[in-house]
Amino acid sequence: MYSSLKEATALLKRDEWVKPHLGRYRKILALALVLGCCTVLFAAGLMFTSGWLIAGSAEMPYSVLMLGTPLLCVRVFGVGKPILRYCERLASHDWVLRFTSNLRKQLYRSFDAEGVFFRASHRLGDALGLLAEDVEHIQNLYLRCIFPTAIALAAGVGLCVLFGCFSPLACLACFVFVSLELFVVPAVSVSINGTRQSTAKELAAKRYATYADNILGITDWTLSGRKADFLAQCKNGQEDLNRLKAQAHAFDRRRDLAQQAIFACAIIALICWATLTFGGIQGGQANWILAFVLGAFPLVDAFAVMPIAATQAQGHFDSIARLNDLSLPVEEETKTNSEAKHAQNIDLGLKHPVVELKDVEFAYPGQSPTICGISLSLLPGQHLALLGKSGSGKTTLAHLLRGDLAPTSGSITAGGLPCSELGSDASRMFGVCQQATYLFNDTLRNNLLIAKPQATDEEFERALERVGLKRLLARLPKGLDTLLDEAGLRFSGGERHRVALARILLQDAPIVILDEPTVSLDPRTEHEVLDTMFEVLEGKTVILITHHLQGVSDMDRVLFLESGRIALDGAPEELERNNQHYRTLLELEQGF
Repeated sequence: MYSSLKEATALLKRDEWVKPHLGRYRKILALALVLGCCTVLFAAGLMFTSGWLIAGSAEMPYSVLMLGTPLLCVRVFGVGKPILRYCERLASHDWVLRFTSNLRKQLYRSFDAEGVFFRASHRLGDALGLLAEDVEHIQNLYLRCIFPTAIALAAGVGLCVLFGCFSPLACLACFVFVSLELFVVPAVSVSINGTRQSTAKELAAKRYATYADNILGITDWTLSGRKADFLAQCKNGQEDLNRLKAQAHAFDRRRDLAQQAIFACAIIALICWATLTFGGIQGGQANWILAFVLGAFPLVDAFAVMPIAATQAQGHFDSIARLNDLSLPVEEETKTNSEAKHAQNIDLGLKHPVVELKDVEFAYPGQSPTICGISLSLLPGQHLALLGKSGSGKTTLAHLLRGDLAPTSGSITAGGLPCSELGSDASRMFGVCQQATYLFNDTLRNNLLIAKPQATDEEFERALERVGLKRLLARLPKGLDTLLDEAGLRFSGGERHRVALARILLQDAPIVILDEPTVSLDPRTEHEVLDTMFEVLEGKTVILITHHLQGVSDMDRVLFLESGRIALDGAPEELERNNQHYRTLLELEQGF
């Protein structure tokens, strides 16, 4: 327990995700805690005055006016308790929703800031676990941990002070009971169930990662005839988790039984103390016996949740630790100021979009360098073909050019601006056509609006005409308002790439990166799509990333990468005349 407490304290000291939000909304949190304490106080007051009223009524007083004060107190506490409870719930849930909404926003911004780095260091299931499991745990940090603990501590201190007013011995007995409920029972619960909680948390995180991987590969499971194995694997993971939960619940029942036994002993001790303190003839001070006994029950309820809060706190700390493994996103104010500075220079950069790479090196975390000392200059309007086998660094270089990644050393600029600092302005500088063009299950118009939200129908029609989709548009039953099937399955592969090209035209970026845009097309369609691309992109800077030589003869310059280094560099005609390696590649391409 001491080790866990020490680790939790160290975690909270370095925490940069949860602690700032606790401070940001401390007024609402303080209000909810005060309302919670008042609710428990009113609940105890209601039972206390009810006990006195019952005992006093049993005396059959000669006048009902003798019971006027306790009746008034019962009404005040009875009406005030639900009102305070409602206000406490309102304040606490307002705090929780503010807290978790800002936490989720910060988490999304962290994913966005890491970009492709996130996929390099995390699995998709990790993101699902953070967004679902961990945020839910932290959401309960207040409702099931901070709030119950604060209320229980306040109730414990209040009880010790109250009994201390009567006698030191009563205060000592109360302190022993409070210590058992607030410290000993929770410590035992954490020591036994805490390990199960952590193991269950790890299993749940692994389950997210495994399920995400398996579901993404469900087609391969099915085609390989192992659908039953897939289902069995999913069930086995859930069974392990269910077994741990069953063991934890069994211990919870035994712990609750022991806790109720402690409560029973405390109530018996309270009856004995009250009898010795207020005992005597019927009536008078004897009425306080029942008042004290009944008034203790709401306080007992406040202590009952402490073992659960302590056990669940360990899961909350695990979630906080996972969040702190992520890098914090740039603050909005800092980001806004940075983007404002870029906005002042981006227009000038768009007019002179020279691409410069100087001694660029890059390595993914924990891996050997992928890009090794590349230097080149690309003039406006120049068409460059970037060749290389798989793993040579082509796609990484494309990410570096667009600013998704920052070079380990060296510099990359576009229009005089560092690419890694372009931020949201990268879409104004670079247009990208990827290997797999995704069309949303929406209208054709909305699929094009993603490139230029303020575009008109005339601009859409002109862009589609330029990419060779005028006839297709005429055939669509509702024109631009035709609903596309999910993933654009209404269109062929070549048509989907032409839609992607229309998006680039609407985006009107001066530099276009074509990342193996025709890899899934047949040779004839590939030739037609490339011809269309080069025709409509005339005058723009084009970087064609490809693994073969189709369309390379139309480029101004060819760059061949090998192990992250430039192996060939020159015009296609020049390389064909003077470079044997390039001629060999051409012969192999023509052979296929």
